[in-house]
Parts: sequence; structure tokens; C-alpha cells
Amino acid sequence: MKRREFLKLAAGATAAAMCPLKGCAHPSPSRQRAYRRPGSGPSAKVFLAGTGTACSEQAVKLAVRACAEAATDFSWLSRGDAVFIKPVVNSGNPYPATTSPIAVAAMIELLREKGAGRVVVGDMSGVEHVRFSPAGCSGSSRALMESSGLARAVTASGAELYCFEEAGWEAFHEEAPAAGSHWKNGLMMPDILSEIQHIVLMPRCGRHVLAGSTLGLKAAVGYWRHDTRLEYHRDASTFSEKTAEGNTVESLRTKQRLVITAADMILATFGPDEGYVCRPENGLVIASESVVAHDMVSLAWLLENRRIMPASEKDGFMDTSSIVPRVGNRMVVNWLGGLRQAWASETFVKEPLAAVWDDPVLDRAFDLFGGVPEVVLEAADDAVPEELKLRLGQMTTAPV
Repeated sequence: MKRREFLKLAAGATAAAMCPLKGCAHPSPSRQRAYRRPGSGPSAKVFLAGTGTACSEQAVKLAVRACAEAATDFSWLSRGDAVFIKPVVNSGNPYPATTSPIAVAAMIELLREKGAGRVVVGDMSGVEHVRFSPAGCSGSSRALMESSGLARAVTASGAELYCFEEAGWEAFHEEAPAAGSHWKNGLMMPDILSEIQHIVLMPRCGRHVLAGSTLGLKAAVGYWRHDTRLEYHRDASTFSEKTAEGNTVESLRTKQRLVITAADMILATFGPDEGYVCRPENGLVIASESVVAHDMVSLAWLLENRRIMPASEKDGFMDTSSIVPRVGNRMVVNWLGGLRQAWASETFVKEPLAAVWDDPVLDRAFDLFGGVPEVVLEAADDAVPEELKLRLGQMTTAPV
């Protein structure tokens, strides 16, 4: 039985077992988001490159190069500098459940051409697949990278593959998020980030059963040691706020130079590991120096693909149910901290996500990064249909 089918059968019973009649502990308050004035933040350019209708390996590589070179001039990169590429490898499932290996290979090649020395590609997979504690580790991010095809792409391109858990529990350091955050403790970040000068973030464009979407801001979770992930999931009423706040730690604030997503394939339902895969007629690569502006456009692209996907693939229960994320988050807390922590955890409340302005992660990011950016969409090549660019531009312009 597939995981999705199993969850359909198990969700009701599990919810009843974990949420007694008196109600789950610590219910989450509904959010009241403030009205946002259009253009209340800085102007931010986001570049689009098209992969064409064929979406061949060569077309994707060319689109990644075009988009990256349009989004940044690489003046931050001095010859010999070390660069860390952060993909998303939550599972061992292939792209778009994980970052495109083709896109990562193209970025490695481009960085080498621009003068980079050491290029490291690394992540730590989701707790469903990798359990990490002071006592040791079960599961392997490296094995999942091999399954997804990322490991082969990285090594064939001459870069170094790095899995955070392999360095051990003590190979992390504490970093503080921005003042006024909802985190009770500092975030435990991997020490490897102190050895590099620059970060290129390479997420995917997909749906997420808890967060609603998994784009650039959500990708920060892959850095965190499991005690940080425990607080993140256990204190569920501020899950979205903490997602955005996790991007304000010093390593990311001072070293992240570029966010670039290959989105010629989109995981349009459920997520993060399974769901319906959209293959749009015109695939895109999305790039920006601003993670917030990038995520606005990437979310618009996800929503556009959800709009046009076949009605037969739309799963109302799994994709919009309040039960599934509530139970799913408690399962994650149990994996991270045991039954006592799961019982004491706050109830997860998932919000509907029908427009860019519905996203509570972006809403908190607007507060943290200077307001709602005025997104300026530009084509990095001639393979992006003008009507598509206009459509995404409309979706990322705040309503008056």
C-alpha cells in the first residue's frame, strides 16, 4: 500500500488516539495577518529562464546558466573561494521531490568557470528517513542522495558531497535568529558553514503537507540538528514564523548569494516526498539574490500549476485536510523526541494556500526582510512566454 493510501486509512484513527475528547494540548491560535501595502519593501529582481517544451538535460543546464548569470554578476566570488551548494534532499525520491541533479551539476560547472575552488554540496534528510541524536544515527542522507541521483551528479562534476550527520553531533554550532523571533533556543547549524565563503541555495518547487509549500525559506530546515528540529515541530503554533526566522542566522544572512530553482517539474500535491508531478508545457528556472522575492515567484508558479493540473489528480482529503498535518506533525515530534514530547506538543494548524498572500511563512519573512518586495520579473532568455511572465507578475503584485 502506498504511503498516501495508508495515511487516508490511518489518519482518523491516529487523530482520535493522539487528540482525546478534551482536545489536543496547546491549541494553535489562528493568525490575523496585517494588511500589506504594495511595494512596502525594496525592489527585487527575479529572473526566469525557459527550458522549452522538451525539457532536455541540455535545455535545463542552459537555462540554469542563463538564469544564474542574469541574477548575479558573481562579483562576490574571488578565485579559490569555497562555495556551499544547499540542495533539498528530504528523501531518496527523484526530482522534483528532491533538487534537480541536472541543475546542481550545471551550477557546479558554472562556479568552477567563475573561479571557485572547493565546491561542497550538502544537506541532511528528513527525520522520516534519518534519525540523529547524541547516541548516534540511523539512516543515511548519503544513501538517499545516491537514490535520488544527486550523488552521482555531484561527484561526476568534481564537487564534494557532504552529509551533516556524518560529522557527528558535536559538529554543529549555535547561531541566534533575529531579535524578537519565536525560537526559544539558538539554532544548531553545521560547522562546515564556517569553512566556506559563499552559499548558493538550490531548492525545488513543491507542495508540503505541513508547510503548504517547500521553496527557498523552508530549505533552511535541512541545516538544523535534530534538537533544533524538535523545537521547530513541537512548538507548532509558530511553525511558519520559525521557518522564516531560521533564515536570519548569521551564516545565511552574510553568506547566501543566490537562490535558484529548477522548476521544469513541480510536485503539485501532498509533499514533500510524494504527490502529483506537473510537467508544464513551458518549464522554468527561477533565480534571485533575494530569497523572499524568489519564494514569491516560486510559490506563484506552484499555485499556477496546481490551477491547471488535471481535476482527477486533486486530492481534497490529503491536500487540504486539517487532520493529516495535525497527525503528521505529532508523528514527526515522536520521531524526534519520543511519545512524551509528542503528547505535549502544540496542535498544528495548516492554513489554506490559494494565493501568495496567504502564506504565513512569507508573511513573517516580509517583517524580517524589510517589507513586501516590489518584484521585478525579467526574462533571462527568449524561452519564457510573455503571457506567463505577465501572469506570474500579477500573482506577485500585492493587491491594492
